[in-house]
Amino acid sequence: MLAGGSSPDATPPLAVWALTPQGVRLARGLARELQGEVFAPRRFAAPGEQGFASLTEAVAAAFHARPGHLFVAACGIVVRAVAPLLQGKAKDPAVVVLDQAGRFAVSLLSGHLGGANDLARRAAAFTGGQAVITTATDVEGLPSLDLLARDSGLAIGNLEAVRAVNAGLLEGKSVQLFDPSGLLTVPPAHAGRFEWVAAQHLMDPGRPCVAVTWSTSPLPPGCLALRPRVVAAGVGCRRGTSAAEILEAIEAACALRRVSPASVAVLASIEAKRDEAGLIEAARALGAELAFLPAARLAGVAVPNPSAQAFKHMGVESVCEAAALLTSGSDKLLLPKFKTRAVTVALALAV
Repeated sequence: MLAGGSSPDATPPLAVWALTPQGVRLARGLARELQGEVFAPRRFAAPGEQGFASLTEAVAAAFHARPGHLFVAACGIVVRAVAPLLQGKAKDPAVVVLDQAGRFAVSLLSGHLGGANDLARRAAAFTGGQAVITTATDVEGLPSLDLLARDSGLAIGNLEAVRAVNAGLLEGKSVQLFDPSGLLTVPPAHAGRFEWVAAQHLMDPGRPCVAVTWSTSPLPPGCLALRPRVVAAGVGCRRGTSAAEILEAIEAACALRRVSPASVAVLASIEAKRDEAGLIEAARALGAELAFLPAARLAGVAVPNPSAQAFKHMGVESVCEAAALLTSGSDKLLLPKFKTRAVTVALALAV
């Protein structure tokens, strides 16, 4: 099991928007219930709330900085405000629209991956209203693979394949599932819709399929690849190395062992690198945690490639290999030290 690190970012709160005095009163109750922050016209905003002069400009500034947006407003106003900001279902935050009487909470955008369907249900539960959800799998009472992946802590390797698998479920087809470690949580009520297969090569390319694997080995066309966060990347770098150079080295190291970068759960290095901006930004880009380990712990790990240079500069014979082994809990490296001009990387699988 991967040893815990720290997230490079703190998630900002939900934005709860309102335009009228009645809407602001409802927004305040919703913000308290949902741990959100109120955004309102300046003339209505109370101390501690975010006042704005222009809704369009305020939404543009906050849209991708927040995990979700709950608007107490008309759908048309909201659509016009967010339309120029949309980047795709993998990047857009949740958007829910609620009328100011609290009767209907409409899941407008990013229902599954962004969590808008859940947000609409929670908002409706608070107001005593009705959640309006139109995603096909929800309407039919079927599991959606992007939601199952999210709830199972799995990254989606090829988002375009979600539609094909969900379409297969809607057509009544069974979905082939290669998941040797049992990491995808399928609700018992829907287990009969999945057919577990023992190996990737046994999957029929003509039927919907899902593979839960860290490996980028070829899959049947249209097969959904779900990436478990099971790889620790030990990283050493020169002072001031950019995030781009660190990411390039990690991606090259992953390619050598056919590891999906989406399966990297943690970047680990020596405690002396805690303030290294390139490492912090690289972890953020990968969605990985950061772990900085004391030199004394790293020094106690036997590694295949001890380095006199590392000992000279850091006081330990290994940074990347020792860090990968410690954070993964493994005694074997998936990839020994890989070197570029300014970065060293080693990979290990969690045990």
